[in-house]
Amino acid sequence: MRKRICKYFLMLMALLPLTSCSQNEMNKTQEGMKKGKTLVVYFSKAGENYAVGNIKKGNTRIIAEMIAEETDGTLFQVESVKDYPKDYTKCTEVAHQELDSNARPAIKGDIDVENFDVVYIGYPIWWDDMPMPVYTFIEKHSWQGKTVIPFSTHEGSGLGSTESSLKKACEGATVLKGLAVRGTIAQNSQEQARKAIKNWLASLSE
Repeated sequence: MRKRICKYFLMLMALLPLTSCSQNEMNKTQEGMKKGKTLVVYFSKAGENYAVGNIKKGNTRIIAEMIAEETDGTLFQVESVKDYPKDYTKCTEVAHQELDSNARPAIKGDIDVENFDVVYIGYPIWWDDMPMPVYTFIEKHSWQGKTVIPFSTHEGSGLGSTESSLKKACEGATVLKGLAVRGTIAQNSQEQARKAIKNWLASLSE
C-alpha cells in the first residue's frame, strides 16, 4: 500500500512543473494584455467594397480603432506601396493574382513589434486568406514569445483559413481565438460591433 501511495505521489510531483509552466504562460499573456503593451495592426481598404458600396473608411479600420480604444493599444496600418484598385471587381482580380503567385507586396513604413507583448492583427478576408501585404509585414518581424490575436471583416467567410496561417507565419507566438465581424455590421451597426468586441475581449481575459 505504501509503495502504491509513493508511486502516485511521485507521478503527481512530476506533473507539477508542466502545470506550473502552462499557468505561467497563461499569466504572462493575461498580464501583457492588462499592462497595455498592445499593438493593433491592420490592413483595410476604402473605396468600393462588397455589400457596403463605396466607403470612406475601410471595414477593418473601423474594427481596429474600436479594439485600440478598448485595449489602450497603439494603432498601425499596413499599407501597400502600390494602391489597390478602388473598383471592387478589379481589386479582387489583383488580390487573386497576388495570392496565386504568393506575392509579398512592398509596404509603407513599419513599427517595432518587439516593443509590444500583445499584437492584434486585422484584415479583410480576400480569397479565404489575408491580403498579401499582411504577410509582408509579418515576415519582417520576430514573433517569439508574442501573443497574437487575429480579427477579420468579411461577408460570410469568417476568419477563413487565417488562424492556421498565422500560427505558421508567426513562429514562436501564441495565437489566441480570433474575432470575425461582417463588414455590413462594421459600417452600419457599430454599437453591435462594439458589443461583440467587448464580449470577445472579455473572453480572452478569462
